[in-house]
Amino acid sequence: MKLLDRYILGKFLTTFCFAVILIVSIICIIDLTENLEDFLEKQAPWDIIFFQYYLNFMPYLANMLSPLMAFIAAVFVTARMASHTEIVAMLSSGMSLRRILVPYLVGSVVVAIGIFYITGWLIPRANRERISFQQVYMEENSVFYGNNIHMKVGPDLYVYLGGYSSDVQVGTQFTLESVNPEGMTSKLKCPRVKWDSTKKAWHMDRYQVREFDKNGKEKFWMAFDKDTVIQLTPNDLAQNGQQYSSLTLGELTDYIERLKERGAENIEPYIVEKYKRYAYPFALIILTIIGVIVSSRKSREGPGFQIALGFLLAFIFIIMVLMSDNLANSGDMPPIVAVWLPMVVFSGIGVYMYRKVPK
Repeated sequence: MKLLDRYILGKFLTTFCFAVILIVSIICIIDLTENLEDFLEKQAPWDIIFFQYYLNFMPYLANMLSPLMAFIAAVFVTARMASHTEIVAMLSSGMSLRRILVPYLVGSVVVAIGIFYITGWLIPRANRERISFQQVYMEENSVFYGNNIHMKVGPDLYVYLGGYSSDVQVGTQFTLESVNPEGMTSKLKCPRVKWDSTKKAWHMDRYQVREFDKNGKEKFWMAFDKDTVIQLTPNDLAQNGQQYSSLTLGELTDYIERLKERGAENIEPYIVEKYKRYAYPFALIILTIIGVIVSSRKSREGPGFQIALGFLLAFIFIIMVLMSDNLANSGDMPPIVAVWLPMVVFSGIGVYMYRKVPK
């Protein structure tokens, strides 16, 4: 890289890191202020607060803010250079805008690679520690209540639960059906099942079974006190944001396939989360390039105008991402389309702005 490339790259990365550290520090201070009462009430040790909670909370915040901070850093650095006529000098010397974009592109790609790693592997492991801390010392115990749950737990086994509560790990109206291509072979019904963490099984106080042979004859009996071991645990039932946020990329992929095999419903949030981990780094690169383009012209209003315009575009991008996520989670839009649609739209905006900006 040439001296000018190193100059721009250094300014961009320095501003980006400073912005991330500053905003993350402010958020952590605000979070400490809000949760200090809980920490004191539950006598949380300060070393655990820092090392188990905040040290694992910071990567999550940094990752969430990184595309916006990269955008702001690109706008701030380029707008200052434009206001000092440095961009004009570069263009006058024969450099094209495409050439000026090179150090920004290199810097954003380096950051994006880091973001892909921490999103796929580092943050899920950190979230496990953070969630464990929250469940002990903060009033954020996640309780899942499910109704009309249908799942496939084996090649020919299907489970139905009329209701399930994760705080007591109890299911109601439990039904276990064995179905082959010829039809149903057995059906077990139990009014209440409870998870036994010691035996890793579901305990039934009383239950009834109906069996069907090939000739259509039926056998029926009732029994008491039985533990049944099936490929279904409380973690499989408690489908919430904390669960998939603590899964690495490989674990998330395997879990989605397992849910599909079981015929589980409402798996769109998991699929959206998977695609977002691939798309997030590209969002950082796209927003960085748009930030440079929108602020590369010297404006009479000064750099403040470009920065304000940059914030507006970033705000529109965030709103579009949130709307797409909601549509995907509700099943109104395919997850892959919902995740990549904002990237495609803003890539088009970037190409349009690049063609219009003086070079």
